[in-house]
Amino acid sequence: MPRFNRVRDCDMKGALAVAAFTIAITGAPRALAEGFDPFSVHLQVSKFWATAKGTEEPLVDPCQFDAVGARVGLVEVVERALCHNPKTRYAWANAKAQAGVLGVREAAYLPTISAGLAVAKQDNKTEYADITGYPYSAFNTEAKPKVRSGTLKMSWVLTDFGLRSSNVSQARALLDAANATHDATLQTAFVEAAQSYFDTLTAMASLEAKREVENAARESFLAAEAKYKAGVGGLTDKLQASTAYGQAKLERVGAEGDLKNAKGSLASAMGLEVTTDFDLVRPADELPDTTFIKPIDELIAEARKVHPALSAAQAEVKAAQANVEATRAEGRPTVTLASEFSKGEQLNQPPSIGYPPTDITSTNFSVGVQVNIPLFEGFGRTYRVRTAQSQVEAKQADYARIEQEVLLDVWRNYQVFTAENEGLKTADELVKNARDSYKIARGRYKAGVGNIVELLNVQSAMAKAEQQRIKSISNWHSARLKVAASVGRIGMWAIAGLAGDGAGKP
Repeated sequence: MPRFNRVRDCDMKGALAVAAFTIAITGAPRALAEGFDPFSVHLQVSKFWATAKGTEEPLVDPCQFDAVGARVGLVEVVERALCHNPKTRYAWANAKAQAGVLGVREAAYLPTISAGLAVAKQDNKTEYADITGYPYSAFNTEAKPKVRSGTLKMSWVLTDFGLRSSNVSQARALLDAANATHDATLQTAFVEAAQSYFDTLTAMASLEAKREVENAARESFLAAEAKYKAGVGGLTDKLQASTAYGQAKLERVGAEGDLKNAKGSLASAMGLEVTTDFDLVRPADELPDTTFIKPIDELIAEARKVHPALSAAQAEVKAAQANVEATRAEGRPTVTLASEFSKGEQLNQPPSIGYPPTDITSTNFSVGVQVNIPLFEGFGRTYRVRTAQSQVEAKQADYARIEQEVLLDVWRNYQVFTAENEGLKTADELVKNARDSYKIARGRYKAGVGNIVELLNVQSAMAKAEQQRIKSISNWHSARLKVAASVGRIGMWAIAGLAGDGAGKP
């Protein structure tokens, strides 16, 4: 009987050689594959902000900016805000992830191939104890064989009766939904950035108006004080003018605080420090193009066709429908072609006890077709299909909800723009009349014909008219952009004309 059998693994040098070889044949292809896109799925991901830029040309890195200048225009505000908005980056990353899922589904049509390699060095020694009359020690053996083996396997699904095609259809629809969601997120961020820009402009214009009111109140106070000292004006007039002057200073201080807050919010939206100091490039005095604002019926019809939120919801309905087909196909047979080739070598290996060591080589090859037929799944397939069908109904209901919200948003923004358009005309007339009235009242007071109450009332009316006009201009620009966004057509064209470069049409 054998006393002991000792097996020693490869020495450290051999182990390192095998490890290096394994890394060479597996690590390099993996590194290459990570940057490889054989199905071009990532080319189907919408560019980070191509829709906002109004182009589908590849953008290497649209988010490289120089240091912010002393004056920032609306286009730069929107560009910086789109790049630094976490929601837009999340939506873009989600679209890229969904493209990867589509690639996985496409890859199911190709065969899978794997290889294996094993190398070992052994030290085998077998010793037998002698018994009287039986010299078993003559059968002692000692060998140091080397074992090498390699395998190559291939598996290829020939048909699965619609499972792979349904999975691809579902993944493609979900990629379309992710792209449309990214587009909708960009448009929302676009309008929010523009709104922040106009809010800051409003705060700047409001401060200027408050300063004008303060100067006018100061002039009124000085006039009242001079008349009081000259003995032609009453103390009451002087105190009323002083009170109005103090109130004007308080409102100016409040306007300065509002401007600082607005600038800080805008700087944060652009990805800048809230303490960054900058001025804004003011829009051209001429109002931008509004020919894209068609009759409400046409705008609603256009929104139904192009709004990204509706496109995303419709794509999700298609994905849910594809999932129903995929769930059904999972219960159908699959036909797979399988093949395997293996070869092994045992060098310096004794074939049996008492025989000298020799080399042994074995080679195996097999190829065949495997058919997998699901026969009974405990009715689980039925319930899974019903669940998938219910999900289709849920997605269809969600589409109806989103459609209702989108069309209502178009209607509301159109009505708001119409009202703001008329209000802007009225505000211009109001400011003109208020300024004329102030000039007359101030002249009457200085001439001793008017009284301080009349002057202060006209002065207050002028301040309110100026403030109303400032808000009307900002509201008009915001309403115009919201109409474009509610239809789903917002882009750089909508704000390019504000810089006075002649653009501004879709």
